[in-house]
This record gives sequence, structure tokens and C-alpha cells, in this order.
Amino acid sequence: MASSAFSRLPGFRDFPPEDLALRSLIFGAWRQTSRRYGFLEYDGPPLEPLDLYVEKSGQEIVGQLYNFVDKGERNVTLRPEMTPSLARILADRSRGMSKPIRWFSMPQLFRYERQQRGRLKEHFQWNVDIVGESGVAADVEVLAVGIDGLRALGLTSDDFAARVSDRRLLTAVLGALGVSEQQLPGTFALVDKSERQPKEKSRAHLTDEVGVDPSVADQVLGMLDDSSIEALTERFADRDDVGAALEPVREYIASLEAMGLGDFVEVDLTIVRGLAYYTGIVFELFDCKRELRSICGGGRYDRLLELVGGEALPAVGFGMGDVVLGELLSDRSLIPEYQRSLDYFLVLISEEQRPQALGIAHRLRESGKSVAYVLSERGVAKQMKVAAKEGARRVLIVGPEELARDSVLVKDMVSGEQSEVGLDELT
Repeated sequence: MASSAFSRLPGFRDFPPEDLALRSLIFGAWRQTSRRYGFLEYDGPPLEPLDLYVEKSGQEIVGQLYNFVDKGERNVTLRPEMTPSLARILADRSRGMSKPIRWFSMPQLFRYERQQRGRLKEHFQWNVDIVGESGVAADVEVLAVGIDGLRALGLTSDDFAARVSDRRLLTAVLGALGVSEQQLPGTFALVDKSERQPKEKSRAHLTDEVGVDPSVADQVLGMLDDSSIEALTERFADRDDVGAALEPVREYIASLEAMGLGDFVEVDLTIVRGLAYYTGIVFELFDCKRELRSICGGGRYDRLLELVGGEALPAVGFGMGDVVLGELLSDRSLIPEYQRSLDYFLVLISEEQRPQALGIAHRLRESGKSVAYVLSERGVAKQMKVAAKEGARRVLIVGPEELARDSVLVKDMVSGEQSEVGLDELT
């Protein structure tokens, strides 16, 4: 059968060693940063009940899922995100756990979406969540983890920034500008996409579809041009509701500045986050050149656990995908050149030495070293070529004369130096 009959599905990836090396680099930074902040790792099944996501995001999400009816007549789907799984897991056990709960995971997720740069039909995602703490300190901690996870990969404030908003603040500001409560959902939707369309189109949407007065629409769009804390404080100095909504954001920014992360953060009310369950501070991380999709998104979601029958607990978290991050690392030349690496390669003078060589290799492996050798008879010259190709740092030449003295010849593949070393000393 032709190999083309088994070509990779569109939007999915293979991971040969050189590509898996990048994934491992990213996973290592995510895992190490999470543990430095005291988070515990968890996971869940890749197949979940379909209703888990419909409950959270509405029936319209079904069109984006790999869903089907299984042999038990259950409506199921490959998981498109991890937060509902977290809520389901905690619904069964959170009441007996000390708070706050600090968990992270790195699941593979699936979405039936159109493939484009930075978006595939599958990706791995770093999820970090704090559950059971309502204070701003938890929001700060979550964003700090995300920033430091990118810094661990060599990215700086010249490469990415966190754009931060607060749905409560945006609600207060829009109310102060004259947007009615009935007009808020439509205005929120417009703000969410205002950056991706001309201002005249946004104005027409506000006036013609949302029903906002033209003068109010102009004020809304003008406010979006500069929504810094300073600008909002000056413009709405006489509004106690805006002032009260600004306080958590001030505390948030001040705490990140105290951590030394202030250069990575800016207040931007155009960040709305389309998922309806966010209840407070939200954020997205973007590359500074604005050439890529969002690297990361998250915020406070204080009602999700209740939706799946769990305890009423406040929560804050984010998801960061590996696809966009890989693109950014590539654009910034931060992906290390792939090199094969091996501690030792054993070269046999003849097949008569293979039993002794196997014993030496196994003892080295038991001591934690990586060891390889040819699996069939080859000449010494060919074995040396294989050792070089495998990236061996040292070659152990196993010959009859050296073995008679309980030793081997050790050749350093970088310096070329060669010396005889006793087997006891070697292992």
C-alpha cells in the first residue's frame, strides 16, 4: 500500500527527535517554573463528556470539537481545554483540601479549527490555576508564573508583554461614558475585536447594531486609545465607581512591579477575553511586534466550579499553548541547534570482546550514563564514524590487551586525547 495512504492528518504534528527536543525544552521551562512557585502537577483523561464543555461555553462550541457518540451511547469529545477537567476533578475532592489549591498541567488539547500560523488542530498547553483564593495576590501570582515561564526560555520584555484588563473596571468605565446595561454585552463584543478592524467600522457597529449614541460611541473608542491607569484616573476622577474598580488593578500592577516584572505589564481595556465565565482581572500575553496570535490568556473565573456541581470557590488561571510559543522562539532565534549527545560509545576491536563490552555498558548505564555501541559486527573505523554521528563525548575502545589489564582506552572526542583507564575507576 502506498505510504501516501497514511499521511499525517492536517493540523497534527509528528515529533521526530529534533522536533521533540523543542517540545522538551518548552515543557522543561514550564514544569520547572511551576514547581519554583509551589504548584503541583496533575492530569486528566483526553476524552471527556461533551456536556462538560457545553455547560461552560454554550452549544456553539460543539462545532469546534472532535466529538462523537461512543460505544456506550455517551456523547464524548477529545478535550479542547483543561479548565473544565480541573473543575470536574476538584468538584469531587475540593472540600477536603487545604486552600488555596495550586495546580498545573501540560495536556494535549484538540480543536476542530482551520489551520493557520500559530494554530493547529492539536497543541500542548501549560495550564496554571489557583483555586480557593479571592484576593488580588492570587491573580498576581498566576501572571508572574506565566511571565517567568517565558523568561526561562530566554524571552525578555523586548519580546513579549502582558496586556491586562478587568471586566469590572471596563463595566464601570462604559457605564460612566453612557453605555446602558442592555448595551453592555454588544459593547463588550465590539471592544474585544476593536483592534482587528477599522475605527469607522467599530463606530458603525456601536451605533447601528448596539444602539449606542454617536457621541458615546466616540468616547468609547477614544477611551480605548489610552486606557492606562493614569489616563483613567484623570478622566474619571469624579466617578467613585470607576475609582473603586481601579483599586484592584492598581494593587495588581504594584505587586508585579515589586516582583521586578513591571516592564512586562500594561493596562489595556481592549483585552476582554471572549469566554463569558471570566469575572475579574483578565490578561493576554502578546509578542511585542504584534506579529503572532496571543501566546497566553487567562484571568479570574469565580463561578466555574459551581457550574459542574462543585464547591463555590474563587479561581484564577491561564492557558499557554506551545505552537505560538514555538513560533516566537524561532523568530527570536532562541531555539538551540539540535545536537545528538551521548556520554560513551563503546568500540570493539573484535566480536570476541562483546560480552565484556556488554558488562561495561550496563554498569555505566546503571550509574546514570548514556551508552551505545554497534549491534552487529563492524570494523573499528566504521564504529568510530558511528560514535561521531551519535555525538559521543568519549569513546571507550575495548581491546584484548586492555581487558587483560582490567582497563579500556578512553578517547575524548573533543580534544582527541586518549588514555588508558581502569574499569573500576571508569564505573
